[in-house]
Amino acid sequence: MKSRVEKTMENHKKGYNCAQSVACAYCDLVGMDEASVFRMTEGFGAGMGGMDCTCGALSGAVALAGLKNSQGNAQKQTKGSTYKLSKELVRRFREKNQTVICRELKGLETGQVLRSCDGCIRDAARLAEELLFGEEE
Repeated sequence: MKSRVEKTMENHKKGYNCAQSVACAYCDLVGMDEASVFRMTEGFGAGMGGMDCTCGALSGAVALAGLKNSQGNAQKQTKGSTYKLSKELVRRFREKNQTVICRELKGLETGQVLRSCDGCIRDAARLAEELLFGEEE
């Protein structure tokens, strides 16, 4: 059986952006259809709309945190716990890769690549599995 991390890589090879690659691989676990998640995360790719800011793969994982945890209304209780999950995703991603900024990960200004896009997608997927879904590859 194919792992979800492998599914993220297949998605990326099919042309999904980094955020879509991660979020769409887990959409069934958050009760969403793939087309809706694909559309919802399209603007997050390449560091938020191609601006090389926050890593899109990480943004896809954070989107999953909200989809998994939120009650779908303005309850502060779920907002706080969703923020806590999101912060932990970001903390662990940064700990592994030194930064969460796309341009820094890709080495656009320094010429030194810290992590490839494929590596970031794998990392974000593994963190989502561990923190959100209690699974590991």
